[in-house]
Amino acid sequence: MRFATFLDADGRSGLAVTRDGTDFHGWREDDPAYPGSLDDLIQGEADLAEIADAAATAARIDLDAVTLAPPLRRPGKILCVGLNYADHARETGRQPPDYPTLFVRFPSTLVGAGAALVRPRASIQLDYEGELVAVIGRGGRHIPRDRALEHVVAYSIFNDASVRDYQAKASQWTMGKNFDATGGFGPWLVTADMLPPGAAGLRIRTRLAGAVVQEANTDDMIFDLATLIERISEVMTLAPGDLIVTGTPPGVGIARTPPLFMKPGDLCEVEIERIGLLRNLVVAEG
Repeated sequence: MRFATFLDADGRSGLAVTRDGTDFHGWREDDPAYPGSLDDLIQGEADLAEIADAAATAARIDLDAVTLAPPLRRPGKILCVGLNYADHARETGRQPPDYPTLFVRFPSTLVGAGAALVRPRASIQLDYEGELVAVIGRGGRHIPRDRALEHVVAYSIFNDASVRDYQAKASQWTMGKNFDATGGFGPWLVTADMLPPGAAGLRIRTRLAGAVVQEANTDDMIFDLATLIERISEVMTLAPGDLIVTGTPPGVGIARTPPLFMKPGDLCEVEIERIGLLRNLVVAEG
């Protein structure tokens, strides 16, 4: 099943669902049958299969005629993993880590598929980072690795666009990772039952202005998703709707000679096998 959050031409939000990956059906928020936002459904641990069954008889939603929003607009936590591909760690001059490197993003950074990634006035060093993102569907603390994937409800695609000079200003990365409108997220959620356990073995590729700049496989991650959930939940309670952004492969712009940064007018595309394609045009901050 795939679940998308959208806005129509009148500004109404809605939910669109497909089981077969082709025709989406669903509701706008003023429809009496609207079951609620995807945030509310996942945070309330709703049965998404029941929602999909109900959507089958709802109105058809043409995704080309609406604006896709981030699938989840109010995640409680956005937990991002740095240096989770060995070759990416090495290209930044670091050794692959023995323990996950985590940083956080905030919802104010999120933009949906088709929306603009904004290069800020403060910098020209806006870099791409294509990533797999997992959505927690069942909360918990001290989750053992062998039960960890039971807590994942869905997956999506993320572009963890980073402002590199601000990331390098201090030992902590928060500033460089939290400029407004720099976190591409979408185009939809794909439920965990549609993918291999842990979304393992999937090809991930990033293109900038039509050229492939990153290409890897999710099997290349140093810490797989089950391990990440185990380690994170040692520290904090994971809650339904939390996001785990699992890290980027090698090929980032800052590691190239000369560096390759996204500029206004560029189209950045992140594609993950069996999930979809996240497209965002880069614009300058107004």
